Amino acid sequence: MSIHANAQSPSHPFNNLAYLTRSDLQSACAAILNPLKPLFTEGSTRIKIGTSTTRFDEGGAQIEGYARPLWGLASLLAGGYEYDAERWRQGLINGTNPSHREFWGDIEDLDQRMVEMCPIGFALAVAPNIFWDPLSEKERGDVSRWLGSINEREMPNTNWLWFRVFANLGLRKNGAPYSLARIEADMDHLDTFHVGGGWSNDGPKSHHQMDYYSGSFAIQFLQLLYSKLAGDFDPERAERYRQRAREFAVDFVHYFDPNGSAIPFGRSMTYRFAMVGFWGALGFADVELPAPLTWGVVRGILMRHFRWWSTQKDIFNNDGTLSLGYTYANMYLTENYNSPGSPYWCCLSFIPLALPETHPFWSAQEEPYPYLPRVAALEYPKHIAIRRGGHSFILSSGQACHYPLKATQAKYGKFAYSSAFGYSVPTGGYQLEQHAPDSMLALSEDGETWQTRRIALDARFEHQDGQPVLVSSWKPWTDVHVETILIPPTEENENWHLRAHHVRTGRDLQTSEGAFAIYGCRSDNGRILGPMSDDEGTAHDDRSGLVVSSAGAVGIVELYSSLERVGKIVLADPNSNIIHGRTLLPSLSVNLKAGQDCWFVSAIFAMPGSGDWHGWEKRPVIPEWLKERISI
Repeated sequence: MSIHANAQSPSHPFNNLAYLTRSDLQSACAAILNPLKPLFTEGSTRIKIGTSTTRFDEGGAQIEGYARPLWGLASLLAGGYEYDAERWRQGLINGTNPSHREFWGDIEDLDQRMVEMCPIGFALAVAPNIFWDPLSEKERGDVSRWLGSINEREMPNTNWLWFRVFANLGLRKNGAPYSLARIEADMDHLDTFHVGGGWSNDGPKSHHQMDYYSGSFAIQFLQLLYSKLAGDFDPERAERYRQRAREFAVDFVHYFDPNGSAIPFGRSMTYRFAMVGFWGALGFADVELPAPLTWGVVRGILMRHFRWWSTQKDIFNNDGTLSLGYTYANMYLTENYNSPGSPYWCCLSFIPLALPETHPFWSAQEEPYPYLPRVAALEYPKHIAIRRGGHSFILSSGQACHYPLKATQAKYGKFAYSSAFGYSVPTGGYQLEQHAPDSMLALSEDGETWQTRRIALDARFEHQDGQPVLVSSWKPWTDVHVETILIPPTEENENWHLRAHHVRTGRDLQTSEGAFAIYGCRSDNGRILGPMSDDEGTAHDDRSGLVVSSAGAVGIVELYSSLERVGKIVLADPNSNIIHGRTLLPSLSVNLKAGQDCWFVSAIFAMPGSGDWHGWEKRPVIPEWLKERISI
């Protein structure tokens, strides 16, 4: 049996583009929009893409399907591309008409419809010739009343406040009634989220949460759009936002790999190539770029990202619509607010299509990834960004979501996140296979339910041997204390990073520490890997575990322990990893007794692709400063 006998996902026009020119990106946007047309309701106010549900009503979910593609459609139209937008225009007319059977409904407090007002407001602001000018006076009045009703409703203390701002901006741009007082009050409050260096917390400062919402998904992206759309009446804030973007850019560039992929981290990964939206927004806002960035570099980051996604052929349903998931359809990683229309937030990444061909973003020749430090401490998100060993990844400590997000410990609490290996989320609550604790130290009393780092009590940088180190402490139970030290790779051992854990326990515990998870199937027939043969397979012994496959090699080695840990290979549950659906997880395990005080030091090996994995034999040593701390 050959793996090549298996059927493949249907070819999609999005996957067949070179992503070299503005025309390519226009075609990509059209390829994303076209499969939606047959799915409109009769009145064009809703698009039903799938049948899975959300914490909010079905009407709100289908309105997402209508509104989120407007990010791309409005950019496409604003840039002069001719695309038939009649269904979307008619949907706006009917959806805001209280007498129409498909009326979107009155806005309530904390209403999901508030989110969709953001792309609607943007469309009104940049493409009024399509979405406003052709409307009758009554229709304009309906649109104004519906959007304006958000001004009287309660909103969450998060990036949602931006959505009210954009509803008002869309009205203002067309001379309709709007609330300047609301814009000013919301903007003043949103500015309190800013921490420094262009980084904003996504919500209250009780939690340290700086993810893609701090950048492309919301805050930085919308700040840049605001600086363009509101520059005439709020020039001081507009310039402040451009300056924040300059500061943020030199950090944010580290989250993108030279091959075009990005480092998955945090929630809403189903927004996929929305991750790159910030770079297009720099062009929309005409930001003066900081060194080493140029327009050629910025264009390259965005276009390479699209090229990478064009190789991910399983992101589409068979009807051509986007699925819920990351590189394949996957409900385990989704949030309770993700409807089948949610992935279309990705359309904000088409923002550079609103720019003319003469803009420097498009007139510049694409340039390669800029020269940057291979290891960089990112102060505000508490990340160490690393570009060594064939992939880009971060070491992370201190972040947590401000509300009980599904799989929050996996999306924010892992020790490392990789552009090549992604991260895994639990599929259930029992056994290691369901927990899939890659890049985590998992602890259990019974071997069934497992605790990992969710909230760090503290997190700080140290500098050792000329490199940054992350130190954090966490308590999975009141009588169990763990201090974790994360150490980036050195130039001599670029495929290895180190972890040290000081564990003090008041109860009996089982432990399992995982490396990255990796695609776990044979390259010839697709069956699950067995023991090592022909340069692929698994291996484990008393002190290590290794998996080698067509996706590369990952492993973990015990460098020191006051107890001897044993290497194991965990067959993680299918669909637990967001990049590969079938994964294996090398790990180290040992049992602890109540009252024990011990150190673990492990080296984690990672080499993407089908390169020479024999660097596995060239293992790092414990640095002297760590030996002194452990007293060995």
